[in-house]
Amino acid sequence: MNTQLQQDLDNLSEILNAAKEQSLAYLGDIHKRPTTINQVPSLNNPTLPSQGQGALHTIQEFENRFQSLMVASSGPRYWGFVTGGSTPAAIMGDWLTSVYDQNTQSTKGQGDLSALIESETINLLLQLFQLPATYLGGFVTGATMSNFTCLAVARQWAGKQKGIDIAKEGVTSGIKILSATPHSSAIKSLAMLGLGSNHCLPVKVVNGNREAMDIQDLEEKLRAYNGEPCIVISSGGTVNTVDFDDMQAIAALKKKYNFWWHVDAAFGAFAACSPDYQHLLSGWDAADSITVDGHKWLNVPYDSAIFLIQEKHRHLQVETFQNSNAPYLGDPLENFTYLNFLPENSRRLRALPAWFTLMAYGKDGYQQIVENSINLSRQLGKRIESSELFELLAPVRLNTVCFTLGRSKDQPETVKAFLTELNSRGKVFMTPTVYKGVSGIRAALVNWRTTSEDINLVWAEMEAAYLSVKAN
Repeated sequence: MNTQLQQDLDNLSEILNAAKEQSLAYLGDIHKRPTTINQVPSLNNPTLPSQGQGALHTIQEFENRFQSLMVASSGPRYWGFVTGGSTPAAIMGDWLTSVYDQNTQSTKGQGDLSALIESETINLLLQLFQLPATYLGGFVTGATMSNFTCLAVARQWAGKQKGIDIAKEGVTSGIKILSATPHSSAIKSLAMLGLGSNHCLPVKVVNGNREAMDIQDLEEKLRAYNGEPCIVISSGGTVNTVDFDDMQAIAALKKKYNFWWHVDAAFGAFAACSPDYQHLLSGWDAADSITVDGHKWLNVPYDSAIFLIQEKHRHLQVETFQNSNAPYLGDPLENFTYLNFLPENSRRLRALPAWFTLMAYGKDGYQQIVENSINLSRQLGKRIESSELFELLAPVRLNTVCFTLGRSKDQPETVKAFLTELNSRGKVFMTPTVYKGVSGIRAALVNWRTTSEDINLVWAEMEAAYLSVKAN
């Protein structure tokens, strides 16, 4: 064995303690850490050493050069990109994921039981979301790959409706896709799948300050297809305003028309955790496939997302992702394995942090996390409504606040300057957006640590940033 490797193995307890101490230091003052950095660290053009310096020297170099510049993206005031944090139990599970270093494949327990843990975790999530056990699922890297996985099976379904095995023969004819306010990752997935990002045909949105699908327009388009198979992508929480398509109405249309129904509920799925908001998802249990993100409201570390596909489509999923030319992997149709059920062959035990946090905090814990985020978002929304400095662009429906500067709708450069100033102050991080042609700002609250004190602090920062921009 390499001398340095042997030395690190002998000192493993000290090495892990050093990582633990650095972790505790970061997590202990995460609420004080900046949410952005205004300087780029020097990379020094390092030369890969012939003789390694060992783990303890390496963690010291990391601490000296990079540790102080790590932003609090998992902290209570990082409100950009719908970024969650990591619960204590999820951190524990993620640490052990690296320690055990399993390749999650077989669900039969041969080799290891990691896939059985993943299957159990999917079952826990179905209970959390009050979805029937008729769904199969697994973990992928994020909503993009979850949408990709679900839409790949949808593509296979649509092809079979036309007598084509697309997984084997390729995309030989156009497949129609309908959506009103699709997430960019769904459009990206269409491009990767060869369906074409320009082939997502727009459905009208309902009148008023909404992003939800106009069901009448959807039905007219479905009727015009005269039974031709298509894919409908609906929103379980849009990005800007967390608007929900009418799931019950779409479920009713499925009984009349021939389409695959995919629900992108990356973070909106967690409305199911609260009795006050679960009605927003009523009817979604009729969907063929569902996307949910773990590193958003589930508050597990990056990267984590879940795909859910109805059990009745199992054969289509295997057809789509099977390793048909690898005899050493066994018959893909004989036994269910994740090897033949999703894009990746090699995968870490991504389900373990989710299993830990679900078992640690349960239904009540997640109801509290979800309702706390919503209540705090509404607190911020009420302050904006009563202020002359800012203006809501849409109602606060769930956990995202979409707003702009008061009387600045025609001045996008002012909105940009405000956001740059606000983020550069390092107390909160928000992202820019455009809503119905108006430049705006988006704050998404999903972190389990966020409190009313953070709302107070951020509000003071918003006022100070506004006054600074106006002064200049």
